[in-house]
Parts: sequence; structure tokens; C-alpha cells
Amino acid sequence: MNGSIPVIVTGAAGKMGRQVIQAVAGSNDMILMGAVDRQHLGADAGEVAGVEALEVPITPDLQSLCALVAQEKQAGVLVDFTHPRSVYENIRAAIAYGVYPVVGTTGLSLEQIQALAEFCDKASMGCIIAPNFSIGMVLLQQAAIQASRYFDHVEIIELHHNQKADAPSGTALKTAQMLAEIGKTYNPPQVAETEALPGVRGGLGPEHIRIHSVRLPGLIAHQEVMFGSPGELYTLRHDTSDRSCYMPGVLLSIRKVRQLQQLVYGLEKILD
Repeated sequence: MNGSIPVIVTGAAGKMGRQVIQAVAGSNDMILMGAVDRQHLGADAGEVAGVEALEVPITPDLQSLCALVAQEKQAGVLVDFTHPRSVYENIRAAIAYGVYPVVGTTGLSLEQIQALAEFCDKASMGCIIAPNFSIGMVLLQQAAIQASRYFDHVEIIELHHNQKADAPSGTALKTAQMLAEIGKTYNPPQVAETEALPGVRGGLGPEHIRIHSVRLPGLIAHQEVMFGSPGELYTLRHDTSDRSCYMPGVLLSIRKVRQLQQLVYGLEKILD
């Protein structure tokens, strides 16, 4: 027990929060020390997550839990799957108490990420923000970077459940940013385009990469990167059928974030 990593989960009653609690409870080197949400207040976090009782009640008070974890011998970790409106302050609160954040909530602006990076630098503390914790998505992004050297035309389509608050997804934006970083501009215009319906061509991302968002019940998380050239299409697609696919990446991040002294953006940055 003394060698276990203390973990706080924010968004504990949400779909991803419950999955994280299951994963932490099933690991042999972590212990759930706190669960934060505004639903199921006072309920046992383990029972809400569908595992055995963990004697950790759900509370709305993140700061008290951070203060508690800060007294542990092992440095603690906050895992945040909440909402774009609250994630920024959650991260700042954790760092202020010496608790290392692992963040899956998307919707942070570039300015907010930069401000958090500076906050981490001043505190000499690690933080991992990952738009997607799936190993399969990391592999898709790496394949897309390789393909981008040979194709000049690309568009991204991301599909999520209709309870997702932000669009486009952080994963789609991250993919576009990675493709833009190789130093080329995509989709040279062939005609003077007009939109009879505003926005029908999607959002315009970096280096003229179009991103299209779909929100429907029945979806979880899906992404396509479509490359085109005369006479052929090359399509990369990743489909999520169960949120458990994110847990290896989350657990890896919990173990590695305490070794960092700065903010890292993207799961690929910590993979060996």
C-alpha cells in the first residue's frame, strides 16, 4: 500500500471516469484516494464504477482531496475527464498542491495549454495532456505522417457520440497539427469554391486541412484521415468499440507523469 500511487479521478461518475476507476482499482501499483463529481455525491466511487466498494465517497471538493494526497509519501496523480469549462482550473489546482495531472479532457485552447506549460515549468512538475489515450490512434497518426509525404490532398473526418461538448475533437486537431508540422500546405485549390450552406466543407485547420465533425448517438469515438491523389484514395481509420481501449494509455501516463518536470502534449511523447 505504501508504494502505491495515490490517484484522484475527476469526472468520476462519467463514462470515462468510471472506466478509469475500474482500471485503477484493478492495478497492483495504484490506489484510488479521491473521486470528484457533482453527481452521485456521497456514493462509493467503486460501486458507481461497477466494481467492489472502495470506501472512497464521491465529493465535489477537489482542493481538499489534493491537500490530502499531498501528504502521502508517494506523489499523487490527478486523472481528469471532465468538461472544457472546468479542466483548466482543475489542472492548476492539482499542480498547486504538487499533484501530477493526467488529462484526457479536450477543448483546452492553445493559450490555455501554453499557460499551463509555463505553470508546470515554474513548479518543475510534469503534466500529460493527451487528446486520445488509444495506442491505435497513435499508430494511425504516425501512419498519417508517413503518408503525408506523398499526398498533397487530405481531409479529416471525426465521429463521436452526441454528448461530446467540443468540436472538432482534440484528437482531430492534434492529427491536423502533426500533419502541418512536416512543413507543407495541403489541398492546393483546384476551383473557386462556394458554400451554398455555410460550413458544409468543414472547419479549416492548419495548413488548409479540412476537419469534419459528426455527432450521433450510437457512436463512441472514430476518426478517418483521407488522402487523395489522381486515381486513388488512401484512407486510415480508427474505431473505438469500448472505452477500455484507452486504459493502457491512461495507466501508462499515471506511471510516467511523475518522472516529468514539464507539460507533455500527446501520448506519443511518452511511448518508448
